[in-house]
Amino acid sequence: MPPYYADLHIHSHYSRATSRDLDIPHIALWALKKGTTLVATGDIAHPGWLAELEQHLEPTEGDLLRLKPEVEQAVHAQLAPALRRTLRFVLGGEISTIYKKGDRTRKIHHVVFLPTLDAVRRFQARLERIGNIRSDGRPILGLDSRDLLEILLETDPRGVLIPAHIWTPWFALLGSKSGFDSVEECFDDLSEHIFALETGLSSDPPMNWRVSALDRYTLVSHSDAHSPRKLGREADRLHTDLTYDALFDAIRSGDPNRFLGTVEFFPEEGKYHYDGHRKCSVRWKPGETLAHGGRCPVCGKMVTVGVLHRVEELADRPEGAVKPNALPYHSLIPLPEVLAEFLGVRSATSKRVEREYERLLAALGPEFEILLDLPLEDIARVGGPRLAEGIGRMRRGEVLVEPGYDGEFGVIRVFVERTPPRGKNPLPLFDVPEPEGLSAPQGLPGPDPEGAVPRSEAVTVPEKTALSDSSLAAGLGEAEAAYPARGLGADILAALNPEQRAAVRTLDRHLLIVAGPGTGKTRTLTARLAYLVRTGRATPEQLLAITFTNRAAEEMRERLTGWLGAESASRITVATFHAFAAGLLRTDAERLGLSPDFVIATEADALEVLRRVAPDLTARQRQDLYERIQAAKRGPHPTLLGHPSPLPLGEERGEGRAQRERGGGQEGEVRAPDEIPSALWEAYHAALRAAGAVDYGDLLALAVRLLEQDAEVRAALHARYRWLAVDEYQDINAVQYRLLRLLVAGGANVCAIGDPDQAIYGFRGADSRYFHAFPQDLQPAQVVRLRRNYRSATAILRAAQDLLRDQTSVAAQDLLATFADEVQVEVYTAASDGAEAEFVVHQIERLVGGTSYFSVDTGRVEGSDEARFAFGDIAVLYRTRAQLPALREALDRAGIPYQTQGDALTQHPGVRVALGLAWLVLNPHAGLHWDTVLHHFRLERLRGALLHPSPSGRWAGGEGASPAALLTRAVAQAALR
Repeated sequence: MPPYYADLHIHSHYSRATSRDLDIPHIALWALKKGTTLVATGDIAHPGWLAELEQHLEPTEGDLLRLKPEVEQAVHAQLAPALRRTLRFVLGGEISTIYKKGDRTRKIHHVVFLPTLDAVRRFQARLERIGNIRSDGRPILGLDSRDLLEILLETDPRGVLIPAHIWTPWFALLGSKSGFDSVEECFDDLSEHIFALETGLSSDPPMNWRVSALDRYTLVSHSDAHSPRKLGREADRLHTDLTYDALFDAIRSGDPNRFLGTVEFFPEEGKYHYDGHRKCSVRWKPGETLAHGGRCPVCGKMVTVGVLHRVEELADRPEGAVKPNALPYHSLIPLPEVLAEFLGVRSATSKRVEREYERLLAALGPEFEILLDLPLEDIARVGGPRLAEGIGRMRRGEVLVEPGYDGEFGVIRVFVERTPPRGKNPLPLFDVPEPEGLSAPQGLPGPDPEGAVPRSEAVTVPEKTALSDSSLAAGLGEAEAAYPARGLGADILAALNPEQRAAVRTLDRHLLIVAGPGTGKTRTLTARLAYLVRTGRATPEQLLAITFTNRAAEEMRERLTGWLGAESASRITVATFHAFAAGLLRTDAERLGLSPDFVIATEADALEVLRRVAPDLTARQRQDLYERIQAAKRGPHPTLLGHPSPLPLGEERGEGRAQRERGGGQEGEVRAPDEIPSALWEAYHAALRAAGAVDYGDLLALAVRLLEQDAEVRAALHARYRWLAVDEYQDINAVQYRLLRLLVAGGANVCAIGDPDQAIYGFRGADSRYFHAFPQDLQPAQVVRLRRNYRSATAILRAAQDLLRDQTSVAAQDLLATFADEVQVEVYTAASDGAEAEFVVHQIERLVGGTSYFSVDTGRVEGSDEARFAFGDIAVLYRTRAQLPALREALDRAGIPYQTQGDALTQHPGVRVALGLAWLVLNPHAGLHWDTVLHHFRLERLRGALLHPSPSGRWAGGEGASPAALLTRAVAQAALR
């Protein structure tokens, strides 16, 4: 096999900012025009591109791919005979990772290779579990580079990872913006698997030789082509068999007899060679950047530090040093660019250049041969002596350079009089030394792309000095004097501010705490509970704390453990409304005719029950019916049980006629409200009971019914719980209010905390009038307001107050910030949901310092923007689910990885089945879980063999029967029928 050229880093049309012509036929066409024998497929992480590869390519010897015969024939038909040569493909493509490591955001590009299509499929399956690989041919993953390498090697031990364009400021292993200082910092314990580094367009081997830490790596060069015409602008030259293993063995070894060197851009032509600021036409050598402190003299922002500067930072050798065993390299100018200058036209893609290019290739052969190998006399014979002279100057390094900077490609010229030679380097065929410094050229404006996102309006909020401890204490001097931090529980009080301390020590009456956002609501409530125990006013068993979420309950338990220790804290009842009601029902289930091991049906379970009892309803109708059933169980709204104001908590009116009329029935049965057909209501609840289940609405409704009907249970709770704390009191609804009323009727002391301005559950029947009526419901009662905000800077707090001034209470306007960080609040008005979503994407790109070269080169992100955050540091809050589709589309289009918090994981069908099977191990008679399992496996025909429920909801099988035994028995019975 003669020596050949390999371009191992290209893209497909699935990558952002690439040509639509980047398909296999066009890639093959231009690879043969360039004289490239081996080309990477590009974008192997993209499923759509993999399908196209299988459409056009077929495996061949040595774990490479070749064009299918019909595709090859079509490509060759477009080529002159001199260009119809061997062409092979290797499976390889680029992957971008953005992640936090060492307190910095890292943005690294990698080229990965695999030997077989099956390995690529496995690799894609692994990556798709991590992030979005379908919106961009070069996916952006929130994945550590080291972990990406591990996944690659686990997929196939023959997999290869080469860090891409290692010096580029953004998205590179050694980049100045978001890279590392060494390979080992990036890849940790897997660093030994890295054996090659891609130099990139803005550096050449001599620049890399100055860093001795890179001596052990083979330097490779590839085009990173975003269009077929850019193929081969950099390439490797090899002399091996055309096989996957021979290729990478040669690169790994650096054997000069097999890896012959590289074909390079002139590094000055790369768009990140010098330092500078493109928008201000400032272009500097590293020394000039240092002299100016790195700041642009025009706009004052930090300039983009280029590759040459970054090499200077890491270099431990002087210019001109040659590393041991250095390999040859050749610096070239792409032939279309030479022709454009030769013909005096601006564009290398003009029709005139194209015609001359095709004529030369047809007569002389592929581009590499013209630029590197052919005698100048042969070139002069076909192209003329002036063209031959220009190519000769390029080979000798006699070029004039205008170095690229800050995303602006450099310019290399050969057709100028008395072109100064670039100097001498010891190994290349052509001279490639350090360029002479050039002053900043005039008239280099930055791009102003159409459709750019408009700049948002910055709203400056006047700052106020943050509230000091002394000023707050002075304002609350009376409270401070009344509640000093001394005596038992002094350590608890010492951790609180005066307002919080007043709330904790108000124990002789009922207490309503008005706590605005960020005022330490949970801390105050838990401190009060801990103080009761520490001072001996209550035992842990006498305390009941009710929260709205499991997370809030867990946080409260953790805080109580910190103050009281695990043993005492564990004896305090801390639960959500639903968890408390479920525990109450399990303890006394028989009193309502329920089994103690009843199943709590999720929304998905309940909808499945409705599907069986009302098969004629559509999915939307079933959802609507379910929501109306749940609303009915939450209690009357908004008439508040038919009364003009809430029923007094202190007055037990458990036999209230309005609620009795709604409930009716015996043993927990609930009568259908007028707005729901009684037949559907009864069929739904009968099916639940037959399956040994209750739904979420039943938990509270049945708990209320139990306490209203059973004086013994009610008395037991009154005797136990003497102190009641309720979180988020502004969000309680009618049935929760009734439950609290029944618990308090025995004389318990109540502390409720919340903020009526944060009431968010109106759609679930919550009514903030219960909050406002608290002082009248419970007497004597005291109201304490928490005013000190620990969460938000002054600017944010005042901006929020201004926005909500006409909608919030006076208390909200009195909130005071405890710190005054400099914060700019931006208000952006979008013309549509799509424009709004695009603005969000733009902000994310700014925060991470750009997600791709497209972000930087189009001006969406300033060259001076640092990568301050990783994707995991950013949250996007949307007000309604209706906004989500536009956000998803914009994020997908930008290739930004994200996760949405919507339906719980437990609602996923597969997870529901797994949980159902797990529950059946604990309770083989849980009919609802049997329904879930049988429906999932399409075994509903066995339902009759399994379902012989008793009135209590127990299924066939007898005590102790395992799910496997029941299922086996059912299958056998079904087979006999």
